[in-house]
Amino acid sequence: MKHEKKFSSQEQQVSETQSRQTTAREFASVEELLRFDAGQTTVPPAIAERLQKSAAHINPPTARPWWKNLFGAKS
Repeated sequence: MKHEKKFSSQEQQVSETQSRQTTAREFASVEELLRFDAGQTTVPPAIAERLQKSAAHINPPTARPWWKNLFGAKS
């Protein structure tokens, strides 16, 4: 019984400390919020591996020269 009481008081102290450390932030845009959140969040290795596999076949689009866009030349 004493051990349970001691554990709960330690747990309460930890949660109080964490709540004091949390500060409010204001973001200018949603994109800024998402970038901040992405920097704070770690991706689990299993998910990162699956993402790499699923995105492996995707190639970034190549930029067309301006003159092909102007004259409508096919690539």
